[in-house]
Amino acid sequence: MELNEVLLKRRSVRKFTEEPVSEEDVLKLLHAGMSGPSACNKTPWEFFVVTNPEILEKLRKAARFSKITAPLAIVVCGNLSKALPSQLSPFWIQDCSAATENILLRATDLGLGAVWCGVHPMKTAEKNVREALSLPEKLVPLNIIHIGHPSENPEPRDQFSEKKIHFIK
Repeated sequence: MELNEVLLKRRSVRKFTEEPVSEEDVLKLLHAGMSGPSACNKTPWEFFVVTNPEILEKLRKAARFSKITAPLAIVVCGNLSKALPSQLSPFWIQDCSAATENILLRATDLGLGAVWCGVHPMKTAEKNVREALSLPEKLVPLNIIHIGHPSENPEPRDQFSEKKIHFIK
């Protein structure tokens, strides 16, 4: 698929078949995620790939908008021990967000569906995900990406709006 087609076709998919995502596709998704930019190349991301039904159920209940039934979840976490020091440490959020978007785009490219469900900065959701995955304190769950073969196909859309553009010359 051409990049522009992937960009317009990428939509949040919330309904999936039970067909598992192949290990080959999972590795392609993770490779895309780790190809994202990172402040000072710190790469503070950690990815938890979940296919265990019991853990998937815990993740569905972990955050307000994560009640999605999919055969795969990738939890993107920021590793604070690899983040930039002191007041620059929150750049891990941007780094992990870029990785997440790359995973979403690659999923579309592979014919998969995906939805980004936010966790950070909701403290209760962070606690729930941390407990579900037995995460150490240095790892902060940014989001849960539910991924699978879509049973719905939202129409591509272009959300371009000139009203949101401000040229400064």
